[in-house]
Amino acid sequence: MKALAHTSARAPQRSSNRPFGMTHAFWTPLCALLILAGCTNLAPRYERPQAPVPAALDNTATLASGSAAYVPLGWDAVVQSGPLRELIALSLQNNRDLRVAALAIERAQAQYGVGRADRLPTVGGTAQGNRTRTAADLTAAGRSQISEQYSAQLGITSYELDFFGRVRNLNEAAWQEVLRVTDNQRSVQLSLVAEVTNAWLTLAADQARLALARETLRSREASYHLTERTYRLGGTSGLVLAQNQTTVESARADVAAFTSQVARDRNALELLVGAPVPEQLLPVTEQLVPPVPAAATRPASGGAGARAARPTTPMPVLRQSALQLLAVPAQIPSSVLLSRPDVMAAERSLQATYANIGAARAAFFPSISLTANVGTASTELSGLFAGGNMLWSFVPQIRLPLFDGGRNQANLDVAEANQRIALAQYEKVIQTAFREAADALAERATLTERLAAQEALLAATERVYMLSDARFKAGADNYLTVLDAQRSLYAAQQTLLGLQLAEQVNRITLYKVLGGG
Repeated sequence: MKALAHTSARAPQRSSNRPFGMTHAFWTPLCALLILAGCTNLAPRYERPQAPVPAALDNTATLASGSAAYVPLGWDAVVQSGPLRELIALSLQNNRDLRVAALAIERAQAQYGVGRADRLPTVGGTAQGNRTRTAADLTAAGRSQISEQYSAQLGITSYELDFFGRVRNLNEAAWQEVLRVTDNQRSVQLSLVAEVTNAWLTLAADQARLALARETLRSREASYHLTERTYRLGGTSGLVLAQNQTTVESARADVAAFTSQVARDRNALELLVGAPVPEQLLPVTEQLVPPVPAAATRPASGGAGARAARPTTPMPVLRQSALQLLAVPAQIPSSVLLSRPDVMAAERSLQATYANIGAARAAFFPSISLTANVGTASTELSGLFAGGNMLWSFVPQIRLPLFDGGRNQANLDVAEANQRIALAQYEKVIQTAFREAADALAERATLTERLAAQEALLAATERVYMLSDARFKAGADNYLTVLDAQRSLYAAQQTLLGLQLAEQVNRITLYKVLGGG
């Protein structure tokens, strides 16, 4: 104990003006190593691969005149319906998939923070006091002795000097993961907007189909009751009555089926929204009576012109102003697709593999770590911070990979294979995006013509139904012809509703496949 106190008293003359007696002997090599650390990066340089798709999307539809370039719009600019806008906003607040995607960003940021901490030394402080009594039989003087020792230190433990970029590349891979999950969250949000819109439009279409089925059932029941009275009076046969009843039961089955479908559509919409959907935000089907074709108003042969001139069952239609049609130019460069969130997420994964290759290459080179500490010690607590009581240690360590049985090479092969896999996946995502956009544009190119043709077909089948009904009532034809015309008219009405839905869905599909706003 006396020796320790004597040693503590010898040193002060040399560094009496410096705290703890610290000199350049400790800080100079430490600062030099920290400056040199990280000067080398073994990761291959990333360059965006050439997109394996044509340079432009071929859009033959006349959607906008004089448009020089495609300008993306936000979903609130595409959606024109006020209730649908409110519903989408509600889903962005409550949808669980979107919430999980947002929480995944927080997790990735936290993991990135863990990796970033490895680039800086971990400095710890310790303070220790020790009081020991030595038995009399163990001392040279033959009497017991009490010794005391106090110390306070700051230390760096096993800090890796990142000369070859291993830690920095791992940190870069973690950062790319943060960016990837961020892009994934944008992709989930884009898909959610499209899915909620599609579910809302599907509900509107099924409500229109249900309204059509109910109106058809009402009309056929009225016709059946009239036929039944005529049958009782002997004015028609039992076959006609039975045939008429088949149309009633068929319409009743459709009403039941569409009622169930509307309920399922509402359940699907509530799942997407993540909360109960208020009644005022549900779609409302407009009831419009289409004009009777001019040909159907002309007198028909057999003196049935008066009956043929009457309109048929009111035709429910979908609101055509729910979504705005995107102003898409005739030629869209494929580079637009690179801004899609799913494409950007795939590119982030590819960039992370380049950083992992750099980390795998660094394993072939020496690893240098540093352990150092500086502090003070004394046999008395009052003299702990007195001059001359400083102590320090500086312990650099180098590890050379002399023989590892091929482990480092295998890890490098795995990293390079992952890079090639990520490249193929990135190219596949671009090709899928190109196909989706091309399909949406191809469908848009023919939707106007298909709608016009279906409307003309509906007018024609409507005329056939009215003329066949008139011929039957005039006794010139049997009721089977009326049944066939009735079924054709009903099918044409349902097909028109389906095309109206497809036209609206195509608008939101274009918004989604072109990357949103």
